[in-house]
Amino acid sequence: MSAGYLRRFSEGVLDKQAKILAGITKKCALCPRECGIDRTRGERGFCRLTDKIIMSHALPHYGEEPPVSGKCGAGTIFFSSCNLRCIYCQNYRISHGMMGRSVDPSELSRAMLELQENGCHNIELVSPTPHIHCVLEALSLACADGLHIPLVYNCSGYDNPDIIEMLDGIVDIYLPDFKYGTDKDSFIFSGVMDYVSYALGSIKKMVGQVGDALETENGIARRGIIIRHLVLPGSVTNSLRVLDLLKEHISTTVPISIMAQYEPIPSVTTHPLLCRKITNLEYETVVNYAVDLGFEYIFIQDSNDDRTLIPDFERNDPFAWVNFSITSQLHEKT
Repeated sequence: MSAGYLRRFSEGVLDKQAKILAGITKKCALCPRECGIDRTRGERGFCRLTDKIIMSHALPHYGEEPPVSGKCGAGTIFFSSCNLRCIYCQNYRISHGMMGRSVDPSELSRAMLELQENGCHNIELVSPTPHIHCVLEALSLACADGLHIPLVYNCSGYDNPDIIEMLDGIVDIYLPDFKYGTDKDSFIFSGVMDYVSYALGSIKKMVGQVGDALETENGIARRGIIIRHLVLPGSVTNSLRVLDLLKEHISTTVPISIMAQYEPIPSVTTHPLLCRKITNLEYETVVNYAVDLGFEYIFIQDSNDDRTLIPDFERNDPFAWVNFSITSQLHEKT
């Protein structure tokens, strides 16, 4: 099975979409914030980015869901900044702190090809939304030089559905978060009042493109979607609402990843809710509810792991001691 973007490359669609998206940055509306600034002139909106790429790391990542990481790792490219900027972000050093270096599309293209040469199963873009115009330009260059492994789009869910629609046939695997079931929670934790509608709208577009399942070959994902949800301490009701919305508006056949890896970052150690890890009971309540709702494919994590789960992006390998312990088994009700 060939990566979908190869056909789009041969049709000239990659170059066309890259140019359209670059044009959008002149009055930026790449994400729901629609700052309207001209990034090509160096103006900076919420994401604090011009129209250039800032990349933190490009490396094999072994801590994603098993069909994504496999044995050889996901070829993960971490971009700096974020259009959501949650107050508890586990990647805060790059999403809040803008750690990284400026690269041009040709350098990003070479990074993609090096990850493929190292045996990675895919190219995984992490927080690509503000960078997507440059990403497609780099992807086109990489295609010309032999890139062929699947493209993974790992995002916060706070995306513009019209931009997601432009990625039809280009992205092979979507890995979106669905963080919040109510806009009250999204405002408290991420400062936006419209997360739910944009996340649902974007995920519907994603499912329309790649289906509501995960196609694999020898256990490795080739096409499809996994919807992620991070359980937050003291916020079980939010998680249950997320699952209700997925059942109501998406499907129960869609693979979901219920994540237990929350750990307080320095800025929230005194927050009344976010100052602690989640409990086993909180996590089991959410997982059992998903089972009761009829979700068929659930990735789960070990909620008893006492090791730090926050990556250190000041290291060449930010995940050197991190073990996310994600499994693909269907959790049975306890």
